[in-house]
Amino acid sequence: MLLAGASFGPRLSTSVPRLTRTIVNRTALRPAPPPRAFPPPPDKPNALPLNISTPQEFLKSIGRSSEGKVEPESWEAFWKTSGHDMRKAGLAVRDRRYILWCMEKYRLGLDPREFAHEPKPKKTVRGYVVSPGTSWPI
Repeated sequence: MLLAGASFGPRLSTSVPRLTRTIVNRTALRPAPPPRAFPPPPDKPNALPLNISTPQEFLKSIGRSSEGKVEPESWEAFWKTSGHDMRKAGLAVRDRRYILWCMEKYRLGLDPREFAHEPKPKKTVRGYVVSPGTSWPI
């Protein structure tokens, strides 16, 4: 009865954190990074410098045949592409995650030659392999 007269509603709602996701796509709000030129890596001084000025050059530099999977119209449109857009285009989950990860690394200013890598090969042997002559457990 004592609490019925007090208004705890507005005060209580401001102190409780919201545990919901926003519907706003934040990739559209972030500016596109400028096209960059990267010098050759110090461990390979004879390598050519890397000039990235188009989305196709970026996709080719990250590998995994990404240039054939995404076809952006312009540099600005490429950097506003979200995971949902890539999903609608029919990209597999691994490809979407890899391209978005590479886009974020490039946005931070890293050279694609530093972070681009080939996919892990599929595992061929499942479980434990016990060689002949050894007893289980080892």
